[in-house]
Amino acid sequence: MTENELKNEILRLKKEKDIVILGHYYQIDEIQELSDYVGDSLALAQEAQRTDAPIIVFCGVHFMAETAKILNPTRKVLLPDRNASCSLAESCSGPDLRKFKQQHPDHIVVSYVNCSAEVKAESDLICTSGNAEKLINALPVDQKIIFAPDKNLGSYINRQTGRNMLLWDGVCTVHDALEAEGILKLKQSNPDAPVVAHPECNAAVLAVSDFIGSTKAMLNYIQTAPYKRFIVATESGILYEMRKNNPDKEFIAVSSKESCACLDCAYMKMNTLEKLYLCMRDEQPEILLDADLIERASRPIVRMLDMSKQLGIIK
Repeated sequence: MTENELKNEILRLKKEKDIVILGHYYQIDEIQELSDYVGDSLALAQEAQRTDAPIIVFCGVHFMAETAKILNPTRKVLLPDRNASCSLAESCSGPDLRKFKQQHPDHIVVSYVNCSAEVKAESDLICTSGNAEKLINALPVDQKIIFAPDKNLGSYINRQTGRNMLLWDGVCTVHDALEAEGILKLKQSNPDAPVVAHPECNAAVLAVSDFIGSTKAMLNYIQTAPYKRFIVATESGILYEMRKNNPDKEFIAVSSKESCACLDCAYMKMNTLEKLYLCMRDEQPEILLDADLIERASRPIVRMLDMSKQLGIIK
């Protein structure tokens, strides 16, 4: 089928089967265009929780689809490519985190949402890049905390809050591949363009950035900031939303140290229009989780959503 035929079939199946398509900002442009809702981790977790559609197709990576299933255990949750994983999620397993917890029994575990269902089940609280700082600040100052699995985000939150959280040694290989030297060269040749960066980047990159925030926070900043050009230090999929919302502004994507190409997450880009169509047609691959795992993993996610509402982060 041609691209237009695929798009028409996807729209037909969406209506025929009452399917909701959730798309992450890092998906290819064509999938973002067809999604019922496009957002970051926190927004998509909210949308997954409140949808009443019998079938949820999650265009993102595996841990995100798991989160949707945890919040919607009675609904069918599909992922276009079962192998769409995440380097950060792969850096920490449930059994390994359980052993680490046993070595630090006086600590609670706050885990970044970019982790598996098994890691969530071992956690006391889940956070996203958009709410992590406020959630950590809301915990007692003398509370000892293990932060998993992203050491870059955890280190940033430590600096912002004055905490000394114990950090799991994991990173997003895409964001961690950025180098401050390359960004400084871009700043030198584009002095009128501020650098916006995701807190999954390493400390050196964040130190030379002008604005640090989640994907949603970056989008909000760009819409209100008085600048016409921006240097963007995060996954290139976000450029679609940036350009759509700000057609009069220019965006300069930062390249990784391994490549001169735009910063792409290979896992995020595994979902294609053809795979989305086949997934909706066949209702496969389906995310299936054990009922006990769902029950244990849901507690820290629901706690995150409840705390976020109490703190006014979400409505």
